[in-house]
Amino acid sequence: MTTTHLQSWRTRVALLLAGQTLSLVGSSVVQYAIVWHLAMRTDSGAVMTVTTLCAALPQAIVSLFGGVWADRWNRKALIMLPDALIALATVALALSIANGGEALALFFVILLIRSAGGGVQTPAMQSLIPDITPEEKLLRVNSINGTIQSVNMIAAPAIAAVLINIMPLWAILYVDVTTAVIGIAFVALIRVQSAARTRSNEAPSVLTEMRAGLRYAWRYPRIRSVLISYALVCFVNIAPMNLTLLLMNRGFQGQTLDLRFTVLETAADKLAANEMAWSVGMVVGGALLATVGAKLFHDNMALLAAAFFGMGIGTVALGLAPTLLLYLFVDFLIGVSTAIGTSPTYTLLQQETESDMQGRVFGLLTTFSGFGTPLGMLVFGPLADVVDVRVIFVVGGVLTIPFGVWLLRVDKRWARKVR
Repeated sequence: MTTTHLQSWRTRVALLLAGQTLSLVGSSVVQYAIVWHLAMRTDSGAVMTVTTLCAALPQAIVSLFGGVWADRWNRKALIMLPDALIALATVALALSIANGGEALALFFVILLIRSAGGGVQTPAMQSLIPDITPEEKLLRVNSINGTIQSVNMIAAPAIAAVLINIMPLWAILYVDVTTAVIGIAFVALIRVQSAARTRSNEAPSVLTEMRAGLRYAWRYPRIRSVLISYALVCFVNIAPMNLTLLLMNRGFQGQTLDLRFTVLETAADKLAANEMAWSVGMVVGGALLATVGAKLFHDNMALLAAAFFGMGIGTVALGLAPTLLLYLFVDFLIGVSTAIGTSPTYTLLQQETESDMQGRVFGLLTTFSGFGTPLGMLVFGPLADVVDVRVIFVVGGVLTIPFGVWLLRVDKRWARKVR
């Protein structure tokens, strides 16, 4: 590959990551602001369950279609259009709140729309990366992408915590609108060399292509095991982790933590610290993979298994943490574990899936994990109103560990087969 080609793919990757990073930070600020607003307003496990369902279920359903569309149509356009539609919905919410309309149903509808947009955008984003990236650079690019997003996730809760204390919610919503416009402009500059995907008159139906994608994924044990384990870990682990808002409110109410550079006193401060601790861990884990990890570790399945072990043990520790400081430290370690698993998962699927099937496979990944979280919340959310929320964390962590064992066994069987 010549220097010109290297510069070309690097430029395209930089534009894609920059555009999505800008869009993500605005979207995250608004998402935190909305969810925190609802959590502090209601302090209800039932409301948090509905919030999680609205934020996850549409994406899980739409991803089945989004995956097919990503294999059929222009992936770049499928990244930009949802940002534009979400920005319009956000403007509508801002105008309504500014005029006194703050019904819970309104927030839920907007969360539904934002989630559905992600169902189109996520498969397109993950399948566009291998279109513009050399295969040997995929783990590094995915790790850099995860690291950049984690940095934004550090900034987003901090920004949200500041803004929610000094600005009305309707004004905060315009942050997302601004960053979405800028992000769309960056992605529009990308020149993708692969041919645009269009539908012909003889093309099979969307449902037929969905079934073809499912049969394809099920044919390969490594792809199948990643999809299943992701869904089940989202059910037993990620769903309880969505209750950290309640754990912070109930378990550490009245505790003040002096970190020298800041003092955590208010509920908003603690919620921001909770998100930032996990995000800093994600940055550290992603940075390790982007630098030494991509050179030293080549077994993506083993890395995902190690991540499940770390997430399981860490979730148990969250439930047992007696102090806010220890809680935040464990949350940091969970972030490291999550990063260690996320980038290798995307890389494994990108490398082992044919190009014309990648959209559907990533759509299945988003759907499986997307259904796992709301289904888990249907179980754990109501339980949080009748049992100690710490118990839910301990149980969820313990149930996560066996999936790491399962992936290691699948990986060993595959290694013996290819020798």
